[in-house]
Amino acid sequence: MSSVNNVVLMGNLTRDPELRYTGGGAAVCDLSLALNYVKGKGDEKKEEVSFIDCTAFSKTAENAANYLKKGRQVIVEGRLQQDRWEKDGQKHSKVKVVVERLTFVGKQESAGVPAAGEDVAF
Repeated sequence: MSSVNNVVLMGNLTRDPELRYTGGGAAVCDLSLALNYVKGKGDEKKEEVSFIDCTAFSKTAENAANYLKKGRQVIVEGRLQQDRWEKDGQKHSKVKVVVERLTFVGKQESAGVPAAGEDVAF
């Protein structure tokens, strides 16, 4: 039986993107999104915030690093990936999004920055 691993998230960047290059020269960019969810009604409303780490590669990584800043709203489309590691005898794991497409949302802040709705995946 096959499975589906596809996620679409819209949120705000919690920090500036961090670009690095692998030993082979491939661009990798780490992003962190804040996703807000309001539950309840009237005076009983409560806001929950989830923080999701995302990783983009290649041209998408370079464009994210060049054009995005903390606070910018984006739509991220990709797949979930679970990283596992062991440190000091303790097993750890974390789920992140591997970005396949990144779309800018919100106002264009300066010349040369892709406009809202512009897809920056190449």
